[in-house]
Amino acid sequence: MKIAIDARGINFYKGTGIGTYTENLLQNLLNIDEKNFYHLYWWGENYTQFKKDNSKITLTSKRSKSFFEDYYFPQNISQEEIDLYHVPQNGIGLNQDLSCKKIITIHDLIPYIMPETVGKGYLNKFLKEIPPLIDNCHSILTVSQWSKNDIIKFFPKFDPDKIFVTPLAADIKYRPMDKEKCNFILKKFYNITKPFILYIGGFSPRKNVHSLIAAFSKLYNKLPIEYELVIVGANKDSGQSLLNMSNNTKARDNIVFTGFVPEGHLPLLYNGCDLFVYPSLYEGFGLPPLEAMSCGTPVISSNLSSIPEVVGDGGILINPYDEKGLEDIMEKILSDMDYQNSIKEKAILRSSLFSWEKTALKTLEAYNKTFEDS
Repeated sequence: MKIAIDARGINFYKGTGIGTYTENLLQNLLNIDEKNFYHLYWWGENYTQFKKDNSKITLTSKRSKSFFEDYYFPQNISQEEIDLYHVPQNGIGLNQDLSCKKIITIHDLIPYIMPETVGKGYLNKFLKEIPPLIDNCHSILTVSQWSKNDIIKFFPKFDPDKIFVTPLAADIKYRPMDKEKCNFILKKFYNITKPFILYIGGFSPRKNVHSLIAAFSKLYNKLPIEYELVIVGANKDSGQSLLNMSNNTKARDNIVFTGFVPEGHLPLLYNGCDLFVYPSLYEGFGLPPLEAMSCGTPVISSNLSSIPEVVGDGGILINPYDEKGLEDIMEKILSDMDYQNSIKEKAILRSSLFSWEKTALKTLEAYNKTFEDS
């Protein structure tokens, strides 16, 4: 089978869930699949690691994005006799007039579920483009059973048997590391000098970070030792409003906003903290809790949407609307070392169930079924 993949998302969406997914999926597909041939459409540099005996890379221009999607890709797919074309970024950019089978990855339907939490431009684009994409593709990949159920709910005419669940995984860099060494580096770069609770994962209103700040501001002076709450992400838009909120709490001197952090420092933060809290109201998958668990870090996360599929018994699941409940479980974990250690052990065990190789294998199964389906 000749498989073409729109790999431009690796650089278009670098540092986001879509970029991480596309990069890790491709790396593992090329490593495990010796039977099929992959034609990758690429934008940017750093493509040499994807040049293999079973792949071919075609470079494109971001400036002429519409030209490639509307004219070049359809012509090239026909010329190269491609059997199946996969667009990983929610199908965005998929031309409907192609001479091959079409498969898209839909990561979530958040614009349908919580439209108030996404930007107006993205919301309008998503609501306009997703229905015809679903109507014209042959199969859909999605990252959780919860997201599959959402797709079935909003697009009931699409055959559920052609929606394949391919869970995500944490990168291999997320693993247990020496905590003292991590904290030495964190002190140097971010002036984090105390034991800390960590949040990573964006500042959209659905991430519910304000509840974490509120719970910490009531809790910080009840703990056996002095803790900081470290919040990671660029201080713009919603991030700035959270910073303003924290400055109006009694705990303001114990709340650290790091601003942007390079991806290579994230394992240091996960390993350096005593607790990772992710009180999101909705996720298509929820990668940060899995990254934290892979580092052996105790995790508190939401019991809503897809998150229980990911965290399972590897962390503590709470009602994210219950700030008092969040406050109480944070206090229990940070005050009871035996309890904390038991969560760490479960976190490592649970995280071992996920790998990008498994994601690639499930994706390959979906490719084969889509190609064989008449």
